[in-house]
Amino acid sequence: MKIKYKILIIAIIFAGGFAAGLIFTKNSAQPDSIKLAKKAAQSVKNPLQKSTPELPDAPSKVLIGYVQDYRDPNAVDFSNLTHVIFSFAHPEKDGSLSFNGDTAVNNLRSMVANAHNHDTKAILAVGGWFHKKGGESYEYFKSAIANPASRNKLVNELVSVADREKLDGIDIDFEHPRSQNDAQYLSAFINDLGKKLHAGNKELSTAVHSKIHSVTGTETGYVVYDPSMFQHVDYVNIMAYDGQWDGGYNAANLSPYPFTENIVNYWANLFDNLSISKEKLVLGVPFYAQPEDPAIKQVSYDAIINRNPENAGKDIISMNGTTYYYNGESTMQKKTNLALNNGFGGMMIWEVGLDAKGPYSLTGAIAEVLKDLETKSVKYYSVKNSN
Repeated sequence: MKIKYKILIIAIIFAGGFAAGLIFTKNSAQPDSIKLAKKAAQSVKNPLQKSTPELPDAPSKVLIGYVQDYRDPNAVDFSNLTHVIFSFAHPEKDGSLSFNGDTAVNNLRSMVANAHNHDTKAILAVGGWFHKKGGESYEYFKSAIANPASRNKLVNELVSVADREKLDGIDIDFEHPRSQNDAQYLSAFINDLGKKLHAGNKELSTAVHSKIHSVTGTETGYVVYDPSMFQHVDYVNIMAYDGQWDGGYNAANLSPYPFTENIVNYWANLFDNLSISKEKLVLGVPFYAQPEDPAIKQVSYDAIINRNPENAGKDIISMNGTTYYYNGESTMQKKTNLALNNGFGGMMIWEVGLDAKGPYSLTGAIAEVLKDLETKSVKYYSVKNSN
């Protein structure tokens, strides 16, 4: 009997505890951490698919090298050049165009093929200082562009040769407009030529005088440009050298760094005032050495290095009893940074055939600075535009 009562009491206690547990569970809220999420109602709108944003191209700089028409195109190193400019075709007074014989034409064609194999643009330069018939090219060029009929003929000749020879553009080297009339003729010519070349997806550049006196540092007045012409070209190649003739012959004034600083400041300010992009400006540098004695010929940078590779680190040497002034590797890189820091679009070389080969190449020294900038620009643009 006692055992039955014990069993009954245990059963009652168990039942009561179970019932109390059910009541507690029903009335207690579950902790947030174990709540079951409700299924969201399906939206009636289809979400827009966002495309992956495209990063703008980092600004690239040009390295333009002039090559004279008698150079062996197979000896030119195109690896660091964005543009190579074959120099020169010669304008005639009637607006026709001449080359310096069949050799020049064949060299042009080989240069274009070689350049394109290296993804380098091939340009033809027209003009230069000397005409193939002798003397300066000034009178020939001036006559050709002063008359509307001959100017139109020269424009058409250049467009035709650009198409026929598979060129990427034309470079105008009128040395130099010497009056307001000359400046207006040149501007009209470049305007007409630019329209036709650009319509065919080709470039137009022009070589210009430095416009700065190497001794006084002031603007020269004997070379005159109509600023409107700079609106119609892709690049303005500044010949920032040959200052040795200013104020009486002085070889040391060939192209020293302070002279180049004045040139860069002049053109940067001019383009700022004209509201033209300074990316069009290209700073030219010499690959030759000027002798102290004007009766002696200039020598190439290649000859200087062949004499002694240590000359790469200098800007002045004595050779064969003569003092020569030039720009060595350090000065070239310093000038490149000067141009880039002032917003210029790149560098120009006169002339590629004068450069040393291998590790002492000035082209390579300039390209090193340009590539370093490009690497930094790519990183900057990637970070800036990834937000």
